[in-house]
Amino acid sequence: MKLALALLTAAAAAAPPPEMPFRWDELTASDWPAALERSARTCILPIGILEKHGPHAPIGSDLIHVREWSARAARQEYAVVFPDYFYGQINEARQQPGTFALPPTMVLDLLQATTDEIGRNGFDKIVIVNGHGGNPQLLRYFIQSQLGKRHDYVVYLFDPADDPAVTEKVKQIRKSDAAGDMHAGERETSTLLYLRPDLVKMDRATQESGANQKRLSTPDLYNAIWWYAGFPNHYAGEGAAATRELGQVLTEARITSLVRALRTVKADTKSLELQREFFDRVDKVGR
Repeated sequence: MKLALALLTAAAAAAPPPEMPFRWDELTASDWPAALERSARTCILPIGILEKHGPHAPIGSDLIHVREWSARAARQEYAVVFPDYFYGQINEARQQPGTFALPPTMVLDLLQATTDEIGRNGFDKIVIVNGHGGNPQLLRYFIQSQLGKRHDYVVYLFDPADDPAVTEKVKQIRKSDAAGDMHAGERETSTLLYLRPDLVKMDRATQESGANQKRLSTPDLYNAIWWYAGFPNHYAGEGAAATRELGQVLTEARITSLVRALRTVKADTKSLELQREFFDRVDKVGR
């Protein structure tokens, strides 16, 4: 009996410790100090949107992308991942069923309140991982607006540069015109075939046109109706051309870039130092 107990104790001691969850909602409160330490106080905020993705891809395609990129990267380079966030900018798709669009000022206020709460919980590095093509202008403005008020955290936007080797490989694989492949087309549908093929209805990909209908011409000008003018079906590209092979190349390259970015963020001590210096100088102006 004593021998058996000793063997069980030895086996338990030799067993690897249980893996700590990386998802915020799966951690326990007692995990929190260890999660902060292991992540170097780094939290990923995955931002997608709820919108139509042609007639064939799921409404939550952008959420699926950021959820999977974040999870797969966090398994390689630990960071805490905030629950899926879908309160972005999507006014251009309000004519389509399934779109969830909040008032513009509410979107900014909610995002600020969210990062403030993440910061209050001990994270001083917040990495936004965006999956929606209509969000970058909003997110860049939001990040720049962080200099309007002192914060004890830094917000980063994951914005990977193109890898020439990946670009060349994609060029060899893809079948449709890259210039028109903007939303739910070959590229995006391919990544979904790699991540969640069970949700893609490939037989429906040609039920609507994803071609630019060119109903508006205003050279040297920009206005809000440009997207609807060209793509009233909220579909831009050829989803039917998608392949899992292309999706794998694109997805794995994105995850590799995100892992590299997380390592950079976790090692970064300068951004917060300079941000504090900036606000110290702001407070002294006019005194």
